[in-house]
Amino acid sequence: MFFKFKIFKKNVFQIQNLFSLNKKNKPSFFAAFTSPPALFTNAFATFSLPSEMQHSSSLVPALQSNWLMMHVTVMILSYSALICGSLLSIAFLIFSQNLDMDFLSKKNQSLSKLKNSSLNTFQPEKFLTSSGANAISLENSLSKKNIFLDEIQMAKNNNEIFKGISTKQKFAEKLDNLSYRILGIGFPLLTIGILSGAVWANEAWGSYWSWDPKETWALATWFVFAIYLHTRLTQGWRGKKPAIIASLGFVIVWICFLGVNLLGEGLHSYGFFK
Repeated sequence: MFFKFKIFKKNVFQIQNLFSLNKKNKPSFFAAFTSPPALFTNAFATFSLPSEMQHSSSLVPALQSNWLMMHVTVMILSYSALICGSLLSIAFLIFSQNLDMDFLSKKNQSLSKLKNSSLNTFQPEKFLTSSGANAISLENSLSKKNIFLDEIQMAKNNNEIFKGISTKQKFAEKLDNLSYRILGIGFPLLTIGILSGAVWANEAWGSYWSWDPKETWALATWFVFAIYLHTRLTQGWRGKKPAIIASLGFVIVWICFLGVNLLGEGLHSYGFFK
């Protein structure tokens, strides 16, 4: 348990190193939002856990498997990414209070329309009826022209959308985009961790899934962030709605990562407060 918290802290700082450094190699706002959970878990592991839980002990023979390192490492890394991304969503909700964030959806709709129009503007089958090199040359010429016009139109649309947007709104958009990127990393890691845990469970206990409290909350966590990514990717949601879903996921992840282990009893639990 103690070493799991230490790994979590290191993973959070590694994520900070990946995302929080700008071109001038100066730390950005990212560390200010994501450092508190790492420091909290480190303090909890150091000062609150009993001494017997701060030392490693040998596993029972049934759990000694090569899947141990993969499952535990990937799961803790996924928790770190999901918690960091959810924290940024909470920060987005705080910064976007009393702000008109409709420009995010307008920008998304504008880019989608531009993408669709660029796909439909050039229809090569109309020009392939001609023969020889002239048809190919005409096709290439029109294709380059359409790409150039699309780039001009995209720049024009972006300038119109961002005209009059305040610095606070731009900062909120940066939080929203960064949260989405980090959660997009954490979700596949969580999926891999759950699948590897199922294989390990079958090897140890003869069953892929036993509805242990840890497994149940891990599945709940997976569903919450699956809904988040589904709304972002297929429904085109941006801004406050997906941020609320990610904020709910923040609570679910902490219950799965910490609460189940300490409050409950099961295959993954210690019953610390029992």
